[in-house]
Amino acid sequence: MRGLACVLMFQTHCYDSWMSPEAKKSSSLIAWSRLGGTLPAPLFIFLAGVSFALVTEKLREKGIERKTIAKQTILRGAQIFGMGLLFRVQEFALGYPWSPWTDLLRVDVLNILGLSMMLMGLLCWATGEGDVATARMRTLIAGIFAAVIVAMAAPPLWTTHRPRFLPWPIESYINGVHIFKEPQPWLFPLFPWSAFAFAGLAVGFLLFSDFAKRREGLTFAALGGTGIAACLLSVFFDSSRVRLYAVYDYWHSGPNFLLMRCGILLMILFLVYAWCRWGFAQKGFSPIIQLGNTSLLVYWVHIEFVYGRFSILPKGQCSGLKATAGLITIFLAMLGLSLARTNWKKWRVRASMRSPAATAANEGS
Repeated sequence: MRGLACVLMFQTHCYDSWMSPEAKKSSSLIAWSRLGGTLPAPLFIFLAGVSFALVTEKLREKGIERKTIAKQTILRGAQIFGMGLLFRVQEFALGYPWSPWTDLLRVDVLNILGLSMMLMGLLCWATGEGDVATARMRTLIAGIFAAVIVAMAAPPLWTTHRPRFLPWPIESYINGVHIFKEPQPWLFPLFPWSAFAFAGLAVGFLLFSDFAKRREGLTFAALGGTGIAACLLSVFFDSSRVRLYAVYDYWHSGPNFLLMRCGILLMILFLVYAWCRWGFAQKGFSPIIQLGNTSLLVYWVHIEFVYGRFSILPKGQCSGLKATAGLITIFLAMLGLSLARTNWKKWRVRASMRSPAATAANEGS
């Protein structure tokens, strides 16, 4: 799923950066590209929640205290948050003197990913008392409640109850206002984006339940069915005459659209499971899985070659065909970088095993 998110991210960024305004108007390609572009960020954040649950569950099964688990997982979230800040510094430095200094404080995916992980660490600590099974169920329910609360709180925090008393760099983490008068839909504030992480956390703990272990295929099919139901409910609630909010924005801050996205994520989860279990993912090398193994690296690097100073094509001047050729180039280049990264790690492991110290240790054992 991370690999799929990478591919969708590549195509969105490439077409958005390189296609000329005329090409965007005359081609339906950009519309499909933008539709696919609504998925990478939710996928990355949702999968962070799933991975977080898997790590926490394994640590709980080892008998590690919840304070230690919280410290370890929150620290990892802080590292991701720090990397997000470092990424903004890099983009500012490479874009100098054209990039404004306010870009250093822009709320991006890595920032909210790190903060969401820290919040999930606190949630797992608060619900982690007792035996593993009880803590699992408690955290699963708490994750669902947290996702619902974040989704329901997002609209007023974007409109009628904005925390205007906060400095804009702080308020931006709540509603993405940045330096503008209103919240911006192209940023990634905690409300509503952290809801995807909490939803992923709940799904991750569900996958560790006794039922899921016994009936794995049925569990994933049930999640896919839940995704379909969520999408239908989203359409039903949106068409209802009942309005809970003074300002309703379905496509950006509305909880109904977040419900739709979560439904789509669950359907993708089932389809990816089916593909990995019965499809070609189990037959030889999979470039999508390979990209997913190094998703952070390829995310970090490709941005500069698409949007940055080192863009491989002139920005805003290309036809759809030329932009597609650039997309293929980026895909192959990032795949090569991913392979180089994983092979380098394997080489280091082999080299350490062949070292004199390791040899002596093996002979002694």
